Amino acid sequence: MKQRVPISTIMTKNVVKLNTSDDLTKAEQLFKKHHIRHIPVVNGNKIIGMLSYTDLLRISFADAVDEEDEVVDTTVYNMFTVEQVMAKNLVKVSPENTIKETAEILAQKEFHALPVCEDDLLVGIITTTDLIKYLIDQY
Repeated sequence: MKQRVPISTIMTKNVVKLNTSDDLTKAEQLFKKHHIRHIPVVNGNKIIGMLSYTDLLRISFADAVDEEDEVVDTTVYNMFTVEQVMAKNLVKVSPENTIKETAEILAQKEFHALPVCEDDLLVGIITTTDLIKYLIDQY
């Protein structure tokens, strides 16, 4: 296996993002449209949080309702803002971090995605799926 490969070689560079002014209905639409589970929240291009699909599920009562799920989701989503639901204390990695270093952080912290930043500016995202694809390519 290759040594000292920077995370920038496998990170997603065209990141789907949310702004703090976006609502949770938009977040859900982005999760579904792009088949993703994590969306960085930015102010301009400065990272300020991370929203996961699991975060939305925690506040949604839609699982308990069989009919009119969309109406229930919208009602619940209107009760909260992106900033209220997102994770704020982020662990970030640099594009120069190695794949091994990043995998260790994901494993130790039990995260599934990390923002890749140069200072506070978001330049990419790395997920456990990216790491699995990288490992598959090695064999």
